[in-house]
Amino acid sequence: MSAENISNFRKFGKKIICVGRNYKALAAEQGNPIPESPIVFLKPTTSYIEPGQDIVIPPGCNEFFHEVELGVVIGTRAKDVAENDVMKHVAGYALCLDMTAMDFQLAAKADGQPWALAKGFDTACPVSEFIPKEKIPDTSAARLWLKVDGDMKQDSSTSDMIFPVPHVLSYLSRYFTLEPGDIVLTGSPAGAGPVSRDQVIDAGLEAGGQALTSFTFSICLEQTMHTID
Repeated sequence: MSAENISNFRKFGKKIICVGRNYKALAAEQGNPIPESPIVFLKPTTSYIEPGQDIVIPPGCNEFFHEVELGVVIGTRAKDVAENDVMKHVAGYALCLDMTAMDFQLAAKADGQPWALAKGFDTACPVSEFIPKEKIPDTSAARLWLKVDGDMKQDSSTSDMIFPVPHVLSYLSRYFTLEPGDIVLTGSPAGAGPVSRDQVIDAGLEAGGQALTSFTFSICLEQTMHTID
């Protein structure tokens, strides 16, 4: 697939696969044990939004959280691929937010129910433009940061991941066929926390000491811009 086409992954990718609790500091911050294998959940592609659109708090949510993440964009089909081969199937990356209706998630966990409403609502997956693979030669040495109204809330290296990117992708490929345009959100570092109406999120991704991308999203209650043309 051409670089021009894969840069439009949001428009044709079939899956948003997410990994939870994948940073050591986040697990410690939340008092959770280190998982023995990746914790996996999905978001629908209708949860994508781009800069210029607003993040909308879902109806009935009273505890709304930000989580900044490195997204890995799949370039070629991968099924049951070994760790030492799986990065060949990666086309590039994106800066992502895993917006979470935390009160929904906590209630679902308490009842042993799925997290779909907590993680998959419209606008739950803000993403940046496509970043070519060569811009991040080492996925264990990228910097993610996030500010709320100018105050730094998350600032971490991907070196703190429990399961590095190649392990995550290989593991997922055992169960899901990874297809061109799919994206894998690789987990949020420590500092995930609440945001509310009219606050503004700024986030960025760096590698090799160079800023690769950043974006800004506002939080609102009523949807003002939704559809990606």
